[in-house]
Amino acid sequence: MAKAISHFAVLVLTFMLVQIDYSEQLQSSQAQTLVRIQRLLNYPTVLSSWNSSTDFCNTEPTSFLTVVCYEESITQLHIIGNKRAHMLPLNFSMDSFITTLVSLPDLKVLKLVSLGLWGPLPGKLSRLSSLEIVNMSSNFIYGAIPQELSSLTSLQTLILDENMLSGRLPDWLGSLPVLAALSLRKNLFNGTVPKSFSDLNNLRVLALSHNHFYGEVPDLSGLTYLQELDLEDNALGPQFPKLGNKLVKLVLSKNRFRSGIPAELSSYYQLQRLDLSVNKFVGPFPPSLLSLPSITYLNISENKLTGMLFDNLSCNDGLELVDLSSNLLSGHLPNCLLSGSKNRVVLYSMNCLTASNENQHPSSFCQNEALAVGILPQRKKSKQASKAVLVSAIFGGIVGGILLAGLVFLLARRINARKTIKRPQTRLIAENASTGYTSKLLSDARYISQTMKLGALGLPAYRTFSLEEVEEATNNFNTSAFMGEGSQGQMYRGRLKDGSFVAIRCLKMKKSHSTRNFMHHIELISKLRHRHLVSALGHCFECYLDDSSVSRIFLIFEYVPNGTLRSRISEGRARRSLTWTQRIAAAIGVAKGIQFLHTGIVPGVYSNNLKITDILLDQNLVAKISSYNLPLLTENTGKQVGHGTASGSIDPTTNARAQHVDKVDVYDFGLILLEIIVGRPLNSRKEVDTLKDQLQAGIAADIAARLSMVDPAVNKSCLDQSLKTMMEICVRCLHKNPAERPSVEDVLWNLQFATQVQDAWHSQSQSSDGSPISPSQPPRLHHGHRSQK
Repeated sequence: MAKAISHFAVLVLTFMLVQIDYSEQLQSSQAQTLVRIQRLLNYPTVLSSWNSSTDFCNTEPTSFLTVVCYEESITQLHIIGNKRAHMLPLNFSMDSFITTLVSLPDLKVLKLVSLGLWGPLPGKLSRLSSLEIVNMSSNFIYGAIPQELSSLTSLQTLILDENMLSGRLPDWLGSLPVLAALSLRKNLFNGTVPKSFSDLNNLRVLALSHNHFYGEVPDLSGLTYLQELDLEDNALGPQFPKLGNKLVKLVLSKNRFRSGIPAELSSYYQLQRLDLSVNKFVGPFPPSLLSLPSITYLNISENKLTGMLFDNLSCNDGLELVDLSSNLLSGHLPNCLLSGSKNRVVLYSMNCLTASNENQHPSSFCQNEALAVGILPQRKKSKQASKAVLVSAIFGGIVGGILLAGLVFLLARRINARKTIKRPQTRLIAENASTGYTSKLLSDARYISQTMKLGALGLPAYRTFSLEEVEEATNNFNTSAFMGEGSQGQMYRGRLKDGSFVAIRCLKMKKSHSTRNFMHHIELISKLRHRHLVSALGHCFECYLDDSSVSRIFLIFEYVPNGTLRSRISEGRARRSLTWTQRIAAAIGVAKGIQFLHTGIVPGVYSNNLKITDILLDQNLVAKISSYNLPLLTENTGKQVGHGTASGSIDPTTNARAQHVDKVDVYDFGLILLEIIVGRPLNSRKEVDTLKDQLQAGIAADIAARLSMVDPAVNKSCLDQSLKTMMEICVRCLHKNPAERPSVEDVLWNLQFATQVQDAWHSQSQSSDGSPISPSQPPRLHHGHRSQK
């Protein structure tokens, strides 16, 4: 008996030792997986505390790094890197990385944010069948969402914001049974939003902003749990989407909605944030939106909404921002908007309100504009009276035509009489550029960024300068301050009281010139503020003494001190010439400037006839576009100064400007890129075609052939893969068929790849065994025409 008990004890002890050993092996295996992940991620700072002896399951969690275990198995992994993380080195493989992650089979939560991950998302991620939350935002992941992820039936949250994912959203996303949050902001997705999204009964958050979706939004009224819908900056519309009334946040701004606001929106009692700005919504504005019990943010600006507001309307005390500007509202601004919190922001300019301290239109403007967009006063229809109405309309049309002809005749006589007498005319000029434009400009060129309105980029806010400030800055326009003269007026260099240097453009006016044109231009340049544009800081008017009309306009710009891009490439001495890395950075800056001109305001600024001599470099060698296609005082100067019609462009396509207006600038960018590569000025179209053919042949040739085409000042320092990518971009941009040229977004993607390749080569010129790194191939350029928003 004792012997039996002894044998049983030995068996129990053996079993326990096996279990302990198995547990340790399991823990050791997963620890090795995490150490391997650290190496694959190129030892990011956030993982600096990890090593082979780390007790991962008992580490203190932080907001950047968390490992959670359950029964000695890792169930959660959160790694959040630097927001500005660069792409991982060329030897990084997304496929190998995901293969390593699959070694954590019980993973339920996976957050890999801002780590420089790049490559297509492998379908083998679906092998982590227990996944409930996936967040891989702010990386460089491209391609489509793989079909294999449809098997993740436990997936509740999928966040892939700020990547380069593209293509259409797959219908199977709507079949994920427990999906509660889907966020795909700031990618390159296109097509329509899948109708299958109507079946996501557990969905609480749907965020698809800053993509290229178009068409109708599917019926989401059956999603009773949906609380947040963010569709900003797409091309969706025209009908207001069908939604449930449990929404807390609804953002439809910067789309193509042009219907009326549905009455049921006034029953969204949980709604806190509503943004319908920068669309073409028509019809009456429901004042009841101001008093929704939860509303704190309401923005309906830059639409064509009508209606009468009254002093005694009620508002929610919790409102923090209300923007009613640039609509067709009339009546009185409600007292409740002005009597609330001191921190409340209320904007209401460019309506027809009886407000003395904001720029408003006359009441007739809103009535006429409302009729123009098809908003007619409500009238009872009577079938019996239809014939009488028709007869009355015909008779009224005849009488109206006679009266109109008489009115035109009398008006013509009065104008001729005034010309004969030559009476002096008084002109009123709105000094504040933000309110000096006409309603038509506002409706036809709606500015789409509130940030731009408030000033950005570290620049001071746009303002009006006094004539004394301008004279003092230039020492009374001393000849030493004179920089040159061209079709856009005289240019002076000045220094303000705070010590900062500025460039001042002087434009002479005549008394016959219209104020409308130059106020239009000033309003445009005041909004074009970007890191890669030479931005305007303000303006100043000098007036005639006799009638106060404008005699000169001074436009004050930031001063860019380091000369043109050409002066640091084609004309620079070897010691001043830009390095290869600096040249790619300059090209990226120019491409970002072009992207802003195309999409930063509506309508965009196209056909800018960009030349390398128009690209200036600041003290940090940041590239800035100094000249762009604006209708600069065409009527006033008697000549067109905008670059859209200048003869400098050598784009070989005669009809390119009409059919592919965005691709004209891409061609001009190709010319700049060609000079950056070869390092010498281009003198003729024939030379451009010859060099383009040489680059085309060089792409398929060997390294030596490619390097022989590059500027000798940099050919020894550029990595072949980086050079090859630049050459391919250049050739594509110079394609004679505009439709075959890449979009600006595609150009930017590949330029950024070229610089990442170059940076990685500098930091890791050889692999650990001493052999040269073999760079992976970059994604191919896309040539599809990008639809304009």
